[in-house]
Amino acid sequence: AHLVVQISTKLNRSHLVAAGTSIILPALGRTDRDVSTFGEQFVTVEDSMGLVHRSTGVLSPPKHARSEVSIVCDLATALFGSDHEVNWPSMRADNDVVRDHIAAVIPGFHAFNDRIRVPGGFSLPHPPRDSRVFPTASGKAEFAVTTVRTSCPAAGTLLLQTIRSHDQYNTTIYGHHDRYRGISGDRHVVMVSETDLAELGFVDGDVVDVVSAVDGVERRVSGYRLIAYPTPIGCVAGYFPELNMLLPLDHHGSDAQTPAAKSIPVRLLRSTVSAPC
Repeated sequence: AHLVVQISTKLNRSHLVAAGTSIILPALGRTDRDVSTFGEQFVTVEDSMGLVHRSTGVLSPPKHARSEVSIVCDLATALFGSDHEVNWPSMRADNDVVRDHIAAVIPGFHAFNDRIRVPGGFSLPHPPRDSRVFPTASGKAEFAVTTVRTSCPAAGTLLLQTIRSHDQYNTTIYGHHDRYRGISGDRHVVMVSETDLAELGFVDGDVVDVVSAVDGVERRVSGYRLIAYPTPIGCVAGYFPELNMLLPLDHHGSDAQTPAAKSIPVRLLRSTVSAPC
């Protein structure tokens, strides 16, 4: 690539992938205060229950960091001009304007700016839950039956799925305590069933190399500690992004074409490298 531009809230490994020209535009995170000429700004978030509520930063912002909205709007204004059909300058410092546009086009967000200022926010519409109405041709819930395809890895091979810990949001790691699984202090681990440990000649606490050879190219990580864990027989688990290097770019699901990070054939080999502290 000749040019790479990233809008980032914090430095990360992707910034090491440089181009002819690489530009990092520092942006405010959701926890940073965003004060513009229109006063203190806030953003909105939707939780896993479909509830939309406001989120206002409380931390002093990093020097030179700007909101993502202002960065994008200034870029658009520079590219398209101030007389573009989209009034980019009007949105750059006032998130209410952005929310008005959202209210005009997305169902369930009517009167967005008024409803988001009510303590607790508001719930997005969910017809099956709210009124037992289903947006189908029959007006009823419709179910499809599918066949789950299974694969049998070769002898000595296990299927690895990469997962995240409790103290992690996407690839951002906030701590080393996985409350979900009772594992603390170390992310360089592989969870394996006691049956598979015995079958392969390992015991809890052994240190191994994890090797994948999906496309004939060997990929290896070293110094991973085995943890006896009630995973399904033939399946093991470990954390991402630490184990991402075992996943080839073209290893994906046959239908969805998404990365098959939950189905990576691997072998466990006794390691000569000590487990990381």
